[in-house]
Amino acid sequence: MRWDGISEFVYVAEYESFTRAAKELGISTAQVSRQISALEKRLNIRLLYRTTRKVSLTEEGRVFYQHCRGVLDGLDLAEQAVSNLQTKPQGRIKLTAPVTYGEQQLLPLINDFMVQYRDIEVTAFLSNQKIDLIEGGYDLAIRIGKLSDSTMMAKKLSHRTNFVCAAPAYLEKYGVPYSLVDLRQHNCLLGTRDYWHFIENDKNADKEINLRVSGSVQYNSGHGLVDAALKGLGIVQLPDYYVQKYLESGALVSVLDDYREPEEGIWAIYPHNRHLSPKIRLLVDYLAERLS
Repeated sequence: MRWDGISEFVYVAEYESFTRAAKELGISTAQVSRQISALEKRLNIRLLYRTTRKVSLTEEGRVFYQHCRGVLDGLDLAEQAVSNLQTKPQGRIKLTAPVTYGEQQLLPLINDFMVQYRDIEVTAFLSNQKIDLIEGGYDLAIRIGKLSDSTMMAKKLSHRTNFVCAAPAYLEKYGVPYSLVDLRQHNCLLGTRDYWHFIENDKNADKEINLRVSGSVQYNSGHGLVDAALKGLGIVQLPDYYVQKYLESGALVSVLDDYREPEEGIWAIYPHNRHLSPKIRLLVDYLAERLS
């Protein structure tokens, strides 16, 4: 309601004519007259002097026109800014991601992205805690594994695989585990949880297992656990981005492959009720192309 009649009033003030204002606005002269009359009634102020030959501003009308002209100019600038964003993505993106995955995989790609798109700025907060995107004002989050929040939209970027592995020297000394029961006889290098994830075939159906394990090491650092495994301290279960290069070089050997759980999805999520702006869509598509 507060916008009703503003454009009509400004055009009449500038053209000093209801007929010319109506033509520029693409509406009828009668509609222009009705809108301005309603505006004056709402403000309880006379904005225009009307005669059969001329239209002019009252003193109050001149003051009101100056402010309204500024408002419309601002609206034009706002529309132009949004239009520019559609054709040339720019502005800040605020995102969150898991610590290690963010450091090893995500941030280098974001840096490459920013080299290519200089007008986009990125604020990234790395945390293994699930952060409330709405409360924290985040545009985007990278999540790994099963998604439980149905209020979010999601796009799959990639996947990860968890490997159970150990150094050849450790396996030579303590033996290779061939079943989950065998892990009881081994030193399991623990992360923040005291259980590992597996899949076991039970009556022709895959059954998820959270197996409680124990050992002499418990770190909240994947890098620390990899180092312990490389030095022969025990067996470890870690995602591929920690151990892949060591598996390829032979410094670590994968075991219990028959019990390996399926690949976990790596997702970009964003609020369901928030329009995905061009800059965010551009980043999500960029990551999906390079991580897939």
